[in-house]
Amino acid sequence: MKKINFVKKPLLQVALDFVDLHRAVKTVKEIIDAGVDIIEVGTPLIKSEGVRAISEIKKLLSPNIKIVADMKTMDVGRIEVEMAAKAGAHIVGILGVADDETIKEAIEAAKNYGCEIIVDMIEVKDVISRVKEVLRFGPSYIGLHIPIDEQMKGSIKFDVVREVKKICPLPVSIAGGINSDNVVDAVEAGADIIVVGGAIIKSQDAKVATQQIKTAMLKKMRIKTELYKRIKDIDEVRNVLKKVSTANISDALHRGKCIDEVKPLIEGIKLVGPAVTVRTYPGDWSKPVEAIDLATEGDVVVIDAGGVPPAVWGELATYSAIGKKLAGVVVWGAIRDIVEIKKLKFPAFSKTVSPQAGEPKGFGEINIPINIAGIKIFPGDWIVGDDDGVVVIPKDKLIEVTNRAMDVLEKENRIRKEIQDGSTLSKVQDLLRWEKK
Repeated sequence: MKKINFVKKPLLQVALDFVDLHRAVKTVKEIIDAGVDIIEVGTPLIKSEGVRAISEIKKLLSPNIKIVADMKTMDVGRIEVEMAAKAGAHIVGILGVADDETIKEAIEAAKNYGCEIIVDMIEVKDVISRVKEVLRFGPSYIGLHIPIDEQMKGSIKFDVVREVKKICPLPVSIAGGINSDNVVDAVEAGADIIVVGGAIIKSQDAKVATQQIKTAMLKKMRIKTELYKRIKDIDEVRNVLKKVSTANISDALHRGKCIDEVKPLIEGIKLVGPAVTVRTYPGDWSKPVEAIDLATEGDVVVIDAGGVPPAVWGELATYSAIGKKLAGVVVWGAIRDIVEIKKLKFPAFSKTVSPQAGEPKGFGEINIPINIAGIKIFPGDWIVGDDDGVVVIPKDKLIEVTNRAMDVLEKENRIRKEIQDGSTLSKVQDLLRWEKK
């Protein structure tokens, strides 16, 4: 089959992955003249608002902008294509993992109702084989998709685009984690349609974000961004965790608990690093001090001292920790010498303060699992502290939680801007609608 070049320049598709129609409408009005070629009514929006979301969005669009209904149809292909087409969709999305008959029915229905079909290969195990099979049915587009949950693990790569383009004569779209920097990689891989969601719809200025990405696409010019990108290496974790708050991380942990009653000695200071854990008795500062010697640069000493005085950390221990370039200390118990520690600007967090120290008897252990305020902490778990308190990120979920925390931050940036534009939090989030009845 001879390859046909349907698209000379890559097209920009913006995915409206909202759950509230009014927020989607606001974003469309911002970006309508910023270079967008295709508007996608995302699956969350269709599930939340119904196919009327397609009709309402279409009212805002000029004739040269196509509208995609990301139905993610798995069954009853004919019915769902009919629904989307009658609502105004030019293109309807069907899942590649659906049964062959579902895809065929969808394509037949599209012919009847004057729309096109894109087959989305999300969660298809053998993409190349499935694309070859689906091409026989006569779709209009092939969609490649990096799922959100994979993005949060840092799995954003475009090799599959190159492989599919070798065997696919249809326009190919790519979605998932694309921003103004890596969009160049997507274009160079051969994608005909670039689908961008968060990097536009979470932006405080969606119009500028759209223009930047379109410029980057057409000129193949990377435009650096601090947001809307996901890490995959542990070496990048610390920088990202310094940008997000403990509140962001708690949200990323599904409203995860903080270490109750532990607060910083110094306001406005940030604590980030892997834990060196210590269990000791109240006032016995021997193991906490020995842990400093065992720790490496960037570590956080986390001490379970029973949550009560006497102090197990003070000025001299702080000087030792600074000498080892440690990231900070968390004490479930007491700290003393806080005037001196504040002068040193060392990130120190504790439950309480006491001038009384105990004796270095040497009871306890280092680098063993500890339980503080109901939170189990293993050696190597990551500790993040700020003015709100201290949270713990399990080491086996470090990359995912870090990326999810950044996603929370990005979403809040957009919500903040909508409030500043004259709305309120309850209106932006449409709280009355979502309250349990």
